[in-house]
Amino acid sequence: MAEDNIDPAAANAPLTDKDAARGFTVQRDWQTYLILTLALGAALWGLVGPVGSGLGLWGFGFAISGMFWSFWVCIAAIILGVLFIFLRKRAGKERRPLLWLAMLIALIYAGWLASLAGKAEPRIHDISTDLADPPAFQALPLRADNLDNVPGAEDEGMRGLNPQQRWTKIHQVAYSDIRTVRIAQPVGEVMAKAKRLAEARGWDIASFIPEQGRMEATETSTLFRFKDDIVLRVRPTQDGKESIIDMRSVSRVGQSDLGINAKRVRSFLADLAGTVTTAE
Repeated sequence: MAEDNIDPAAANAPLTDKDAARGFTVQRDWQTYLILTLALGAALWGLVGPVGSGLGLWGFGFAISGMFWSFWVCIAAIILGVLFIFLRKRAGKERRPLLWLAMLIALIYAGWLASLAGKAEPRIHDISTDLADPPAFQALPLRADNLDNVPGAEDEGMRGLNPQQRWTKIHQVAYSDIRTVRIAQPVGEVMAKAKRLAEARGWDIASFIPEQGRMEATETSTLFRFKDDIVLRVRPTQDGKESIIDMRSVSRVGQSDLGINAKRVRSFLADLAGTVTTAE
């Protein structure tokens, strides 16, 4: 029998520190697994939350709330990690590289969220080249709460202004470079090029009426599936040889667009015109 070959002395030998470390690694290293679970769980929610919102599985507010709390989970993981490292060092225990890795994951994710929250872009989500007469959506509905949460109602320079006026003032200060542009081409040529550019960008074109100088489309972000609606308005000059172009881009959800709509308008008009010329 196999039992007969066991050395009685070896069987009764006391458990060495090395044997204990091998036998109780998981039990002794619960701190590392705790920090790793917190860090990975928070980072995973940072992806799943917005994606689920984009797919319609839950509301945008729920996703943003989850990201807010995941930030603090990461902060807690980092603090606990520092505490565990201090206690290990004080007890003379060996270092755990996995614990440092878990803290690094938490730090990177928390830093990414902090960078998003700290962006200087204003908390608006409707960007237009024409503030007095923004291009109107016809095929696509404008979100019902578009001007419900425009900031600045209590600011000294904007007290008494209605939401439309506050939006205009904020827009003028933050995006003064986004203005109506002139292109030295007739409306038909500009519209044809605009359609090609929209298709190349993967936009879903909801309406294209070249004779009216109008195009409406939707761009969906690759990862989070957020949707932004775009309307392009192209009008001829008096002689019909040139075109006056206005563009508007609006996010369907959220209060701040983190500057995405402004970047879209700048990029599209630059490609459409080659060299953008501000209309007089």
